[in-house]
Amino acid sequence: MQTFGLNYQVKPECVEDFKAALVQLIETMKGYDGHVETKLFADVMEPNSMMIYSDWKTKAEFASFFRSADFQEAIEKTIGMLESHPTHMAGQDIRLIKNPG
Repeated sequence: MQTFGLNYQVKPECVEDFKAALVQLIETMKGYDGHVETKLFADVMEPNSMMIYSDWKTKAEFASFFRSADFQEAIEKTIGMLESHPTHMAGQDIRLIKNPG
């Protein structure tokens, strides 16, 4: 399992638009080979601090999505909504999402 996460600091006036854009991206991700699950989290103490967390079967399948036009379009659509560049994490078997069952 390959895990990838991005941490965002969103401009306060853009929070709802940013969430809508990421929800749309998550729906798109579901159609990609190797996608397991993706969640969007917001800090309850700082609602403009968000993280998207995504599990993929393999690093290669994630890389294919990362290079896709869908992901590039999402970046272009949301980059102006951010206060700073996102930070990221990547690795294998990182568990923030509870396994079903």
